[in-house]
Amino acid sequence: MEKAIKERRLTELRALENEEKMIVEGYAVVFDSTTDLGWSKEVIDRNAFNGCDMSDVCMKYNHEDNVLIMARTRNNSLQLIIDDKGLRVRAELLDTNNNKDLYKMIQAGLLDKMSFAFTVSSEDVDYETNTRRITGIDKLYDVSVVDVPAYDTTEIYARNKEQFEEEKQKYEARKKLEFEKKKALALLSL
Repeated sequence: MEKAIKERRLTELRALENEEKMIVEGYAVVFDSTTDLGWSKEVIDRNAFNGCDMSDVCMKYNHEDNVLIMARTRNNSLQLIIDDKGLRVRAELLDTNNNKDLYKMIQAGLLDKMSFAFTVSSEDVDYETNTRRITGIDKLYDVSVVDVPAYDTTEIYARNKEQFEEEKQKYEARKKLEFEKKKALALLSL
């Protein structure tokens, strides 16, 4: 049995003007939007979250486990809403020093991106265009406010890149073999 690989992606976030509460909102996922990972492209299908486990999702800063959690679905301080655009995030931050600092940085535009950590249950890969379309997300672990996109430097993508390249080589070998068979059949029919 293959081990699920936890992945992360980047989108936008903003702070809402509210004098009494610290509320942040944004999209952790934008459907059918092509992301260039450097070695391939990726698209999250609008049905990818059908059946996804989102029962206990945390909002974090840079996916870090050593930073206090900003919000969580389990206590309803974090809401995840799937709409026509993507996975919308709305969080009411508790009045803590960490959250106040993060909220101010979001308000000032210093932090304006989001990422999400997940495992894939199904995908379609087009090796002709080097595009991976994620059609099923098994579990959503967190949505994170990020200052630098996590996937640019994480180890996880190095492993995924190697797997992608291996699968692409197999695809190209099969395609070459099919071409050679067609060529041989054409010569035989002469």
